[in-house]
Amino acid sequence: MRRVIKLWSNTGNGGAPWWTYWSAGITNTIGPAMGIEALKYISYPAQVLAKSSKMIPVMLMGTLVYGIRYTFPEYICPFLVAGGVAVFALLKTSSKTISKLAHPNAPLGYALCFLNLAFDGFTNATQDSIASRYPKTEAWDIMLGMNLWGTIYNMVYMFGLPQGMGFEAYQFCKQHPEAAWDILKYCLCGAVGQNFIFMTISNFGSLANTTITTTRKFVSIVVSSVMSGNPLSLKQWGCVSMVFGGLSYQILLKWSKSKRVEKKKQKS
Repeated sequence: MRRVIKLWSNTGNGGAPWWTYWSAGITNTIGPAMGIEALKYISYPAQVLAKSSKMIPVMLMGTLVYGIRYTFPEYICPFLVAGGVAVFALLKTSSKTISKLAHPNAPLGYALCFLNLAFDGFTNATQDSIASRYPKTEAWDIMLGMNLWGTIYNMVYMFGLPQGMGFEAYQFCKQHPEAAWDILKYCLCGAVGQNFIFMTISNFGSLANTTITTTRKFVSIVVSSVMSGNPLSLKQWGCVSMVFGGLSYQILLKWSKSKRVEKKKQKS
């Protein structure tokens, strides 16, 4: 409650006011929904791999919105990732994996993933803009502002519009309480996980957070392939290695850059 009051009265103390999050709240609400919808059409490993190319729209938005210039090695990373995802998408998926999909449709599934990435790129660019314009804004203020607007948009869409399915969803959960518990656990994990992400960034920096999330994605693909019955071919594993090679190279570049910045600070 204290943080809600602080967010509401941030205008006078240098923090971002609550209304500045409205546009990022829209893209942050629609983007993840598209990512989840994509799982009807492509497998989980394919979705994780496609979403691993998040750096591409982020770099694109950074260039277009902020005029950021990147070095040649920094451009190699997205090319490796994009190439790996593209080849993975063109390779034939196993019949066992396809049989588990609700509506197999690779072009539509990948299109939804890349729309998700585009919305994420705008969200990240807007968050960076808010942080630069209001330097006293804390990470938890941003998280609260985003979730506040996301809640408003979802409530209006689900219960305020004629095509909204909020009441149908309520009836479904009433008839299938086990699904309601799964949704509750999903929401709790997401809420708690957000705190750990912001705590990691605050205490250890964005490089550590990038390393952790990259490792988590790779482990997710391995677990999904080995334990969940989504087998990958040798060529597909080559694409996975290509994508995570690009991500690992990006981490190495960030680590080298942070070391150079530390040395400059020590000399000055």
